[in-house]
Amino acid sequence: MGVSTAAIEVRGLWKIFGPKADRIIGSPDADLDPAALRAKTGCTAAVRDVGFEVRPGEVFVVMGLSGSGKSTLVRCLTRLIEPTAGEIAIGGRDVRGMSAGQLRELRRHRVSMVFQHFGLLPHRRVIDNVAYGLEVQGVQKGVRHGTAREILSLVGLEGHEDSYPEQLSGGMQQRVGLARALAVDPEVLLFDEPFSALDPLIRRDMQAEVIRLHREVGKTMVFITHDLSEALKLGERIAIMRDGAIVQVGTPEELVGAPADDYVADFVRDVPRAQVLSLRWICREPEAGEPLDGPELPADTLIHDSVPVAMESARPIRVVSGDDLLGVVDRVDLLAAVGPDATGPGTGSGGVRVGAAKGV
Repeated sequence: MGVSTAAIEVRGLWKIFGPKADRIIGSPDADLDPAALRAKTGCTAAVRDVGFEVRPGEVFVVMGLSGSGKSTLVRCLTRLIEPTAGEIAIGGRDVRGMSAGQLRELRRHRVSMVFQHFGLLPHRRVIDNVAYGLEVQGVQKGVRHGTAREILSLVGLEGHEDSYPEQLSGGMQQRVGLARALAVDPEVLLFDEPFSALDPLIRRDMQAEVIRLHREVGKTMVFITHDLSEALKLGERIAIMRDGAIVQVGTPEELVGAPADDYVADFVRDVPRAQVLSLRWICREPEAGEPLDGPELPADTLIHDSVPVAMESARPIRVVSGDDLLGVVDRVDLLAAVGPDATGPGTGSGGVRVGAAKGV
C-alpha cells in the first residue's frame, strides 16, 4: 500500500458473508443489489469496495442507516471481523498481513474501541475497569491505578474510583468505557455507536465530552453513528454509507452544500443550512458600482453568525480568505440563505446558492 502519512488507510475493502464469498469479488454478481445477491448466491455484501483515509488527529465519522455496513466496517479495521478482500493500514502497518500476536499488540496498545454496550466488568471497581487494558499489558498495579486515576479525572469521574458499575448512571458507565479506552494511550480510538442507547440529554453531554477530550488529547478517532446531527456535530469529515458502499466523503459543509446524489440530499434535507454553511457558499461577484468598503468577514464564517454584522451595516460584507477577496454578500443574500425556504441547494429564489463554492 505505498508510503502514506494517513493514520488509517483503507483500499478496496470487502466483507461478504456467506458461502464461497471470495468468488463474488470481481464477478458480475458483485454488482447486484443486496436482495438480488442474496437470492442468487446466498451471500450478503456488508462492505463493498470501500476506500478512505483518516488523517492523524482527525475525527472521522462513518454514518448510515441500520444495515448500511458501518459497524461491520469498523470491526474490519482491527480484524474483529475478518475482511474478505482489500487493504488496511493503521499507522502505516499492514493490518491484514499481521500475525495473531501482532494483532493482539495492535488491539492492546495502539487501537482502542468503545462500544454501544459498555462491556464493563460488574464485579470490579471503576478504577479496575479503567485499568483493565493496562493489566492485560502486564503493567504493575500501582502504575496502572495511577494512570486510571488520571484518566478518570480527565473524563469527570474523579471520586468514583471505588464505585461498581451498577452504582453508576448510563452516562457515567459510558464515561468509564471511554476512560478504559484512553488509559492505554492508543494512537486510534474507534467508537461504534457508543451513545445510541443513552437518553437524549446524556447523549448530548457525551458528544460534548468527546469534543472536549479530542481537543485535549488529540487522538485520531473513527466514530460510527446512524444519527445525522451527531455526525455533523462530531465529524471533521463524514463518510455516508449505503448498502455497504461509501456514497460520499466530505466535511459537514460539503455534504450539506453539495450532496453527491439524491440519497445524500435526502439525508441532509432538514439540516438548517445557515448553521452549517459558511459565507464562501453564498458569496458572489460584486455588481457594477457596488460599494466595497463594507465590513469584512473570513470566508469560513457561518451564514448564521454573519447576520448580526450585516444588520449593522448597509454595505455588503466583503468575504475574504487571507488577503484575497472571494466576493460579497448583502442582506438580501443572507435573508435568502436563512429564510424558511432555504432548505436545499439554491435553484429557486429562496435556496442557498451552493453550486460553486469558492475556494472549496
